[in-house]
Amino acid sequence: MTTAAATNRLDSNDDYLVFIAGLRKLWPVDLTQYRRGQMERRIRSFAGRRGITNLPDYLAVLSADKDELHRFLDHVTINVSQLWRHPEQWQVLHKQVIPELAADKRIRAWSAGCSYGAEAFTLSAVARDAAPDARLSITGTDVDRRIIDRAREGRFTDADAREAPQESMKKWFSHDGEFWTAKPELRFGMTFELGDLLHMSVPPGSYDLIMCRNVVIYFNEDVRDELHGRFAAALRPGGYLVIGATERVATPGPIGLTPTHPFIYRKA
Repeated sequence: MTTAAATNRLDSNDDYLVFIAGLRKLWPVDLTQYRRGQMERRIRSFAGRRGITNLPDYLAVLSADKDELHRFLDHVTINVSQLWRHPEQWQVLHKQVIPELAADKRIRAWSAGCSYGAEAFTLSAVARDAAPDARLSITGTDVDRRIIDRAREGRFTDADAREAPQESMKKWFSHDGEFWTAKPELRFGMTFELGDLLHMSVPPGSYDLIMCRNVVIYFNEDVRDELHGRFAAALRPGGYLVIGATERVATPGPIGLTPTHPFIYRKA
């Protein structure tokens, strides 16, 4: 038996690989790029709560039930966020990073893996407070079209705002008793686009600031390192990369990055 034939036979007997291959026809993301142990546990646990232990059987359910597919994608894409999440990072951005970047009178920022927009809108508020005269543009991207549509609404719950400074919320959002909605002046210069971080092509030097927090922890190490390299290339000299508090850039030096604060790197 040839090696290729043996591999195909193995794959056909691996219900996880069969599942993610079929899922890719429903949702254009390659889950082989993600850490298998972590992702497989999430998927099997979610299917198990529906009384299904065989993943190809659950794939058939997802193919036939669009609502269930949406619930599954919400679970797998891990859209966990909130306004002013990890306040200590926002303090560093407000007091040091943003004022430095604003010396050029413009800040081009990318919220990569933006989920439903909490990070991008927080960045808009922090940057406008820290550098009110700078020309600000923020691009948020995510792989999930539904979550991008939600981000464009700029609407958040009280739970989303639980760690946010109330004076900032009142300044930049209107509150109707149920939702906090971004004011027009906060939205100015913001765009949200569909984009898969693993396949996006970004011209070198496009951004002054890139935030990608709590995203790459789900990727395998090779994919993580390759993505960090592409982030570094997308920054202009002197730009900053901000990552999540459980993440790390494995080898910052070779890609031109230097740590300046916890989980914040500057491009040489």
